[in-house]
Amino acid sequence: MGNTFYFEFEPMLMQWLQDILGEKGVALISNFSAFGEEVMMLLVMGFLYWCYDKKFGVYVGTMGLIASGLNSMVKNVAMRRRPYMVHDEIKCYRPIDKKADLYDVGAQGFSFPSGHSMNSAAVYGSVAYYLKKRLFTIIAFVLPFFVGLSRVVVGMHYPSDVLTGWIGGAIVVLVFSFIYEKAGEERRGLVNLIVFLIFLTGIFFCRTADYFTTIGVMAGCFPALEFEKKYVNFEETSDPKVAVLRLVGGAVIYLGLNTLLKLPFSKAFLASSTMPSFLVRTGRYAIIAFILMGIYPMLFNKKLKNEIGEIDERA
Repeated sequence: MGNTFYFEFEPMLMQWLQDILGEKGVALISNFSAFGEEVMMLLVMGFLYWCYDKKFGVYVGTMGLIASGLNSMVKNVAMRRRPYMVHDEIKCYRPIDKKADLYDVGAQGFSFPSGHSMNSAAVYGSVAYYLKKRLFTIIAFVLPFFVGLSRVVVGMHYPSDVLTGWIGGAIVVLVFSFIYEKAGEERRGLVNLIVFLIFLTGIFFCRTADYFTTIGVMAGCFPALEFEKKYVNFEETSDPKVAVLRLVGGAVIYLGLNTLLKLPFSKAFLASSTMPSFLVRTGRYAIIAFILMGIYPMLFNKKLKNEIGEIDERA
């Protein structure tokens, strides 16, 4: 399943890079892929939202979600097969799903454009756009560059995938930053709803796990932000110990819920590229996102804790 198209120099360049670097060199460079993967994105956005600056975290997280949604939809339109699926001489060193078959497109996804490159450009680019400081602007160029390079070296993307991903991430930051700034805080919820409904149309043609993961996160995250603003309104922290505690707590909840919500289903069902499996994935991530963004911050709220304490004393 999928389409095959590439510039003639691309597979030759990829093979040359893999040959000259060798397995150890590829393994070393492949580590940069982590800066564009789910764990690192969650760490950055979790720190910003739960600890440093809530508004900043919402902004960066929104840019990351939009980039991820746009990327998965474009992939399912272009349906470009990954380089190692087409060229036997190119090896795959870092698959998306290590447990799935390398040629299972539903699990490994399509190639064009590079999600790692697009997401890293959007997330680190939005950090630089928000802070407007030279150091973060440099980071916004350097990190996505090495993330993109790593995706080529490990055999997961053609160079043109990476270049398009960088451009796509930059466009997301510039266009949607403008839209949200014009809408203002009071209409953020409406803009989020419109964004979600637009991306929801992908359910008619997208058949890869990355799309349904993103839609699930949007379905949980956007309502959670409104819930938090109305009922929680937690405070950020400048205490390093508290920040670490919040991050560790968030990670534990994420891993725990992700495991717990999988228990009612068989591994074969969850690994299948079927619509019921994809919808379960969407629901799972929606629940996790809502709890992490809306419910979990209740534990940070001193005002809420004081009110609960007063109620207990009266009782």
